Amino acid sequence: MDTENQDPTIRILCRRLQIIKNESGLQWLIGSPFFPRSTIISTFRCLHNISSNPLSPDYSKESDDIRTLLPKGFEVIGALIVEKDCNFEKIAREATNAACNLRRSLSSDANSGNLELIGAVVDLNNAKDARFFMSKDGKLDSLQSVSSIVYEDNPEKFVWERGCLLHCALQVKLPLYYEPNKPNDVHDIYMHAAEAVASKFREPQVTCLIEGLNETSGAVVLRGSELNTDSSSSSSELKDSDTKAFLCSHFSSRSKDITSFSSIEESADKIQVSFLLNKSMKSVKPSAPIAEYYPATEETQLLVISHKLEVLCYAAKDLSLAYSISKLVIPALVDQLYSMRKVIMPDLLKGHPELQPYHFLPQGILHPITVFYELSYGETELKQVETRRSLHLRLGLPFDRPILRISNAIDLVGKKNSSSLVQKGSSFLKNVHLTIPSSGVSGGVASLVQGSYEYYHYLHEGLDDSGWGCAYRSLQTIISWFKLQNYTSIVVPSHREIQQALVEIGDKDPSFIGSREWIGAIELSFVLDKLIGVSCKIINVRSGAELPEKCRELALHFENQGTPVMIGGGVLAYTLLGVDYNDATGDCAFLILDPHCTGGDDIKKIVNGGWCGWKKAVDSKGKHFFLHDKFYNLLLPQRPNMV
Repeated sequence: MDTENQDPTIRILCRRLQIIKNESGLQWLIGSPFFPRSTIISTFRCLHNISSNPLSPDYSKESDDIRTLLPKGFEVIGALIVEKDCNFEKIAREATNAACNLRRSLSSDANSGNLELIGAVVDLNNAKDARFFMSKDGKLDSLQSVSSIVYEDNPEKFVWERGCLLHCALQVKLPLYYEPNKPNDVHDIYMHAAEAVASKFREPQVTCLIEGLNETSGAVVLRGSELNTDSSSSSSELKDSDTKAFLCSHFSSRSKDITSFSSIEESADKIQVSFLLNKSMKSVKPSAPIAEYYPATEETQLLVISHKLEVLCYAAKDLSLAYSISKLVIPALVDQLYSMRKVIMPDLLKGHPELQPYHFLPQGILHPITVFYELSYGETELKQVETRRSLHLRLGLPFDRPILRISNAIDLVGKKNSSSLVQKGSSFLKNVHLTIPSSGVSGGVASLVQGSYEYYHYLHEGLDDSGWGCAYRSLQTIISWFKLQNYTSIVVPSHREIQQALVEIGDKDPSFIGSREWIGAIELSFVLDKLIGVSCKIINVRSGAELPEKCRELALHFENQGTPVMIGGGVLAYTLLGVDYNDATGDCAFLILDPHCTGGDDIKKIVNGGWCGWKKAVDSKGKHFFLHDKFYNLLLPQRPNMV
C-alpha cells in the first residue's frame, strides 16, 4: 500500500496520450476512486475554451459534456497540458488548477477538488516525453515531481477484475398541465416535475430489484430504507461501504477469464438494476391502487415529456450493492434527467428534441462512454454528423471510421455477440483468421485486416458457382466487411445483383445478367463505387513473382485502411487478409482467405484444409503459390472519410 513516506507512482492504463502535432491543448486525465491512487485510465480532450484560448477552459460547458460522457465510478483526477517551450513546473500548476476547478464544477461538494491531482506536461519540441507532477489535497504549493511511471501490460484485466458494470434503464413520463394564456409557466412546471422525480428515489416506498446478467445468482431486493441517499456523503466514502450487506461480487462470474478481453458484453460482470415504487405501502391493509382525480378549475393544456433514462456505472466488486445504487446509480439517473432537461428546456413548446442515451466502448478506450443522440435527426444528417465529429475529437478517435454510430452501441441486455465465429442472423462464418497460427516469418511484423468480415465461398446459398464465382465471393466478403463496420446497411449482394450493377453503369451488356462470366478487380471497383460509394486503389503486377515486392505497400494498407484486399490473377481470385513482412530480409507471407472452398462451414476443416491460412510466395518444397506466367491485379478498397 502507498504510505506518506513512499515516492508517488503514476500508473497508466491507456495505451496513448492524445498528442496532436504542433498543436497546444488541454486534456482531462480520467481515473477511478476504485483504482490505486493516480491511475490514469483515459484522457478527454478539452473542447470548450474561453476566447479561443486552448488553455482557458469553459468549465461550465466542459462539466456539462463530461457529466454526460463519463459513467459514475470514473472521475477527473488531473489534467495534461501540451505546450511549446514550456516551464514544466509552472505549466503543471496550471494543469492541476484546471483539474481542481473542473472537479468543483462537476460536483456540489465544495471539497471535491481537495485531493491528490495529477498535473502532466508535454513539450511539443519532444512530444514523446511527458512529465508528471502531483499536488496534494488540491494545494498548488505542494507540487511534487513524479519519476515513477508504470504502464500496465494488461489494462483490460486490471479494470474488469476489480470492477463491474451496473446498468439501469428507466422510462419517465412527465405530464405538464398549464394555462394556455400563460405558456411560459410550463418551464417552471417542467423544472418542478423533474425535481419531483429525482426526489422519488429518496422515498422509502422505492424498491430496487437487482439481478446479475452473467450468472444465475438469485435476485436481491433492496427497500428505500436500506439505501443511503444522503447527498452530503463524500466520494471518499465509496471505498468504505458496509461490507456486511450483499456486495457487487455476489453477481460476479466465477469462471470468467479476463486474460484475453474480447468485448465488454462478454468479459465484464454486469448487474441489472430496476426501480419499482410501492404505491400501497402507506395503506394499513393490502389494497388496490387508487387513482386520484384533481379537476382543473380553468382551461388547461397538457404537454407530456418523455425521457428514456439509461445509465451505466462502474463499481468495485467489493462495494456493497446498497452503496453502489445510492451513490452511483441514483445520482447517475438524476444527472441524466437534469442534463436532458437542460437541452430540452429552450425548445419545450416548439417541438422539443427527442434525446436517447447510447453507450459505447470504442477500441482503445478502456471504459464505456455515454452519448445523447437526437432521434429526430438521421445518422447521416449534418447535425448528427457534427455531434459525432466533436466526440471523435474529444476522445482522440479517427475521423474515417463510424465508431460512434448507433449500430455500434453496447448491447448489455440483448444477445448480440460481436466476437462469435457466426454472425447473428447469418449462416456465414465470421473472422476465420482469428484461429490461424503464426506465419513462420522470422522477425516479421504482421499487418492484418481491422474489424470483422464474413467468409463467402463457392456453393454458398445453394448457388453452384464453382469455376467462375471466386471474384464474386471475394467481393461479397469485402462488402460484408463494410457492412459489419457500419459504413453501409445494404444487404450483401448476390451474383445476379452484382451483374445488374455492372449493367446499370454501362460496363456490361444486358446479356451479362444471369451468365457465368468471370469478373476481375476493375469490375469489383465499379460495383463497390456504385453500391456503397467506396473508392479503390488498384496495384498491377506483371507476374506472381513480383507480389512479394508489394508487401511493404500492402502492410501500409492494412495498417492505415484495414480493409480486405482482392487478388486476381489468371482465372483465380483470392481475398487477402494480411501480410507478415520482415523489412530487413524481405521474407514475407500472405494471409489468404480462399473463396474456392466447396465444403461446409466447419471452421476446423476450413483451417486444416488450408482454405484460410498463411501462404509463402514459394513454400518449403519450392512450390509457387502465385503463378509466374500470369499478371495480377490487387484491389485495395479505401475507407470512406466519415464518422
